[in-house]
Amino acid sequence: MQIPEIKRNILLNPGPATTTDTVKLAQVVPDICPREREFGNLMRSISFDLVRIVHGEDTHEAVLFCGSGTICIDAALSSFLPEGKKALIVNNGAYSSRAVDVCKYYGLDHINLSMPVDRPVDLALVEKTLDENPDIALVYTTHHETGTGVLNPIKAIGEVAHKHGAIFVTDTTSSYAMIPIDINEMNIDVCMASAQKGIQGMTGLSFIIARSEVLEQSANYPKRSYYCNVYRQWEFFKRTGEMHFTPPVQVAYAARVALDEYFKEGEQAKWERHQALARVLHEGLIHLGLVEVIAPEYQSQLVISVAYPDIPGWSFESMHDYCYERGFTIYPGKISNTESFRLCTLGALVPQDMRAFLLVLESYFDGLNDCKETAE
Repeated sequence: MQIPEIKRNILLNPGPATTTDTVKLAQVVPDICPREREFGNLMRSISFDLVRIVHGEDTHEAVLFCGSGTICIDAALSSFLPEGKKALIVNNGAYSSRAVDVCKYYGLDHINLSMPVDRPVDLALVEKTLDENPDIALVYTTHHETGTGVLNPIKAIGEVAHKHGAIFVTDTTSSYAMIPIDINEMNIDVCMASAQKGIQGMTGLSFIIARSEVLEQSANYPKRSYYCNVYRQWEFFKRTGEMHFTPPVQVAYAARVALDEYFKEGEQAKWERHQALARVLHEGLIHLGLVEVIAPEYQSQLVISVAYPDIPGWSFESMHDYCYERGFTIYPGKISNTESFRLCTLGALVPQDMRAFLLVLESYFDGLNDCKETAE
């Protein structure tokens, strides 16, 4: 069979990320029933390697779900909060706000510890809240707030949570397999991500990585969801080697290849590549006179939030369309009090991709200047 050439788009949105052709083509496999032992072995290998990425082979286990990253926020909060206890949502961005919404929908007793979105969380305020609320059993925050690019001090938050007898759950959807994470050293009991982000796979497979004791203890917690209960999914997989409900079969084959490519590149080399991409973007934005919203010391180097420029004739829509027509996708911001757009360094990208994008962006702004001069 002749494989058609696949057009390569450069995705600078916060996921799904740009993938390799080998990951895309990994989905072209013979049809198989997901209840076959062969497919179960594939899922077991994926589960093991997902835990291996965060160095938790001896302490944690992966639980797979079919869905986007939000299914993991839903599953973790509804599954790991004991009866009669509170969740503390340490909230400095859109994705921790989503966790607050999940708590509201399930009627979970929780504290929304809301903080400014343009900086990391205030650790002293977290500790004060835990001191004043001894019934908090679960502390939750987002490692890397994808709406802004702010990186939170999760190791310190986890340490404070454990000191107060609470488990620590963190959304690592946009940092997992990009920023090096040691799940035990960073005091993480539960983290989560999706295949279309850091491992550079395809959309549809998400996963929770949880400490084994936390999984076992949750067997006795209220069953608040039929589909999203983590213990139920984990126990079924351990017993049968299958997901409880139909998995995204072709996406799993793509995830297997993506994981192979992750380990081939290496944890540190991959992180250095993301940093190199960010350096090119920072330099290019300065050259174009564009202003970043988040202070450099607070940034993750994975998402750069850029303030809307005050240029006659400029609009995000026109800039987006200009870039999109030339193979580059950009994304609006998620900062409630600041008009901004985001440029992300996720995916199978190299510095030359960023340089090519900056040339397109410069061409767009040159066109605005030409229009201005003609009008004058």
